[in-house]
Amino acid sequence: MKALIIIDIQYDFLPGGALAVKQGDEIVQTINDLQSEYDLVVATQDWHPTGHKSFVTSHPGKKPFEEISLNGLNQVLWPEHCIQGTKGAEFVPELSTNAIEAIFRKGMDKEIDSYSGFFDNGRKKSTGMGDYLKGRGITEIAVCGVAADYCVYYTANDGLDLGFKSSIIEHASKPIDLERYERVKKDFQQKGGTII
Repeated sequence: MKALIIIDIQYDFLPGGALAVKQGDEIVQTINDLQSEYDLVVATQDWHPTGHKSFVTSHPGKKPFEEISLNGLNQVLWPEHCIQGTKGAEFVPELSTNAIEAIFRKGMDKEIDSYSGFFDNGRKKSTGMGDYLKGRGITEIAVCGVAADYCVYYTANDGLDLGFKSSIIEHASKPIDLERYERVKKDFQQKGGTII
C-alpha cells in the first residue's frame, strides 16, 4: 500500500506569499495529477501560532534567514508565515483536495519548529501521521511539495526512520536553496531513500 504525502501547498509558500518558494506554483497541477496513482493521499499544513519562536520578528535585532540556537537546536529565523487562521496558511485553491483523506498540522508549538510531517524538529512530539499511515496498512510513502530541501526532505527522511519505504518525487517538489537540496538529497539516498 502506497501513500502520497503532499507537503504545505499553502499561499505563504507559493509565489506572492510571505516565504515563497520560487516556481512553487508550477508543481500544483503535477501534484493533482499524481493523486490518483496512490492508495492513500494525505497532506501537511504549516500552522504556526502568532509569535512563533522560529519567526525573525520574535528575535529583535536578528535578520531573516539568520541561524540561532533555540532550545538547543539550530533554528533558521524565518519571515512570519502560515499563521493559524490567516489566508497565508490556507491551501491554495488550485490544489485538488477531494482525495486528501487526512491533514496533519505542524509547527503548532510556539517553542519549536516542525519541518517534518511526522515530528517536531526535536522529535519531542509526533503529529500522529506515522501511526495513521501504519494503521491504514501503508508500507511505502512518496513525498512531494514545498520546500524540497526542508519539509519534503525531513518528512521523507523521518519516513525511513519509521520503517517506510520512502521516496521524494522530484518533479513535484521545489526547493528554497538548490545547493542545500542537492546535499540533503545525497544524505537521503545514502540512508536508503529514493528520488523519483
